[in-house]
Amino acid sequence: MVNALEVPADTLIKKVAEKLKKEYQDHVKPPVWAFFSKTGVHKERPPEDPDWWYIRAASMLRKMYKSGEPIGIETFRVIYGGRQNRGSAPEHFRKGSGSIARKILQQLEAAGLVRKIPGKGRVLTPEGRSLLDRAAKEIMEELVKERPELERYL
Repeated sequence: MVNALEVPADTLIKKVAEKLKKEYQDHVKPPVWAFFSKTGVHKERPPEDPDWWYIRAASMLRKMYKSGEPIGIETFRVIYGGRQNRGSAPEHFRKGSGSIARKILQQLEAAGLVRKIPGKGRVLTPEGRSLLDRAAKEIMEELVKERPELERYL
């Protein structure tokens, strides 16, 4: 059986983002301010992709799947941080937005894909792992059509 770590990450994230948008639209949806805000102080402009909220949520799900341990908001701020351009001064690392990470985790928790462990962070629920594994299986089935030698991984 194929799992979420055995398929290309970008393809998996796009597939899971589509599933979040269609199947979990009651719980996972961008707030009104999400289309006008930057994703961190190190960015100069807001994201151009209208579905960036779902892509970030899918990416966070994959990070939690990959880690297997509780992950908190501060860890996600570091993961989605970057270098801030300070003109002629040297660049410095800046953390990403904590509000975005917090709201997405709260939405995923309301959808039943993530659960909170007090004092440690959040982990995937069996339903969350299943969502990622099902998406990985669908991706692998599409890849097998192009390259039949991959069938042994199904």
